[in-house]
Order: sequence, then structure tokens, then C-alpha cells
Amino acid sequence: MYAIVEMAGQQFKVAKDQKVYVHRLQVEEGKKVTFDNVLLLSDGSNVTIGAPAIDGAAVEAKVVKHLRGDKVIVFHKKRRKGYRKKNGHRQSLTEIVIESIISKGAKKAETKKAEPKAKKEEAKAAPVEAKPKAKKATGKADDLKKVEGIGPKIAETLNNAGISTFAELAKTDAAKISEIIADVRGNHVTDTWPKQAQLAADGKWDELQKWQDELDGGVAK
Repeated sequence: MYAIVEMAGQQFKVAKDQKVYVHRLQVEEGKKVTFDNVLLLSDGSNVTIGAPAIDGAAVEAKVVKHLRGDKVIVFHKKRRKGYRKKNGHRQSLTEIVIESIISKGAKKAETKKAEPKAKKEEAKAAPVEAKPKAKKATGKADDLKKVEGIGPKIAETLNNAGISTFAELAKTDAAKISEIIADVRGNHVTDTWPKQAQLAADGKWDELQKWQDELDGGVAK
């Protein structure tokens, strides 16, 4: 039996006792983890395809260890501009072992059922208090992408949350930053972002660049 399942934002074809390397999971080594977004199941001649996922199916695995992948060199160059930039990146990974594939009976997270139409209409008729808008940052916005590990999507998300300057980012706890960008796809380690932002806010660009040369995607080597 094998299954095609989505794990940490990627799709894998897995079978029992198989080792798989996925993007870093926030699970301790030795703990078990369950993936319930199973897209396809094959048991001999019986093949079940989800729409998009198979209800009641799941893949159970055990976290073996956390590690980092091979270094990838990222080189940017602009012709006739004298611009060259070379960076290295090592992806944070988690090694897991597939322990079992459940074809039915797995518990899934509860989802809210749609309210009856009458209740929806009543809700529309009732006065609704205006929700407080996200706090808008004051002053000129900084280019948060200069912080190692922050891309365009994360920068936009932080701006929408009221964090648009290096000084504001430096005052924000790493855990709070992770909470703000939780919906941005990918594995993001925010531990060094406030310190990088503080160096940028203080104008210590040489010191920041020297430190960033020692980082991989915002993570200390």
C-alpha cells in the first residue's frame, strides 16, 4: 500500500517504513505526527482518489531528527550594472519515518458547519459593531526585505499588521512575528529578525552585512 499525502506544504508518495525528508516541523524528536491531507491511496488494484482529500484517511509518522540540507548557492547578476550578489542557503529539514497508512477512521479537525440561511439573514439585519482596523504604521516605511529571511510576501504581511519600519520590527518579539506570518506558506525562523532590524535602524549596515553573510535564510549557521 502507498499514499500520496501533503506534508509541510509538499506532496509525497509514501509507504510504510519509508524515510522522508520534509520542511522543518515544529515537533520534538521522537514524537509522532499525523498527516490527514491524503490525496490518493493505492492498495493493490484498489485505488482511491480524494476530492481533493480522502475523508478518514491519514498517514502516521515518527520524527527521527531535525537537520539541514545541502548548501545551495544563489547568485544574482545584472548585466552592465556592476551588480553581483552571492548567497548560500541550507534548508531546515525534518527526517520522519512512515509508521502506518490509515485508509479510514482517522479523526480530522472539526470544521464549522454552514449556518442556516435564516440565521445568516438575521445576522445581516442585526447591527454589527465595526471591527478595529489594523494599526497603521506612522512615518516612512523601510524596506523590510533587507532583513535576511524576509521576502516580499512576509514584508507585505508585516506592513498590514502595522510593522513597516526597522525600529518597529526590532521592538517586536520573534514569537509575535511568527504568529503574524503564520499564514505565509513555508518554514520561517524569526529568531534573528529583531536584532537584524535593530542594526538596520541604527544604520549599522556594514555590521549587518557581515552578520548576514554568516546566516542562511535568517538562521545562524
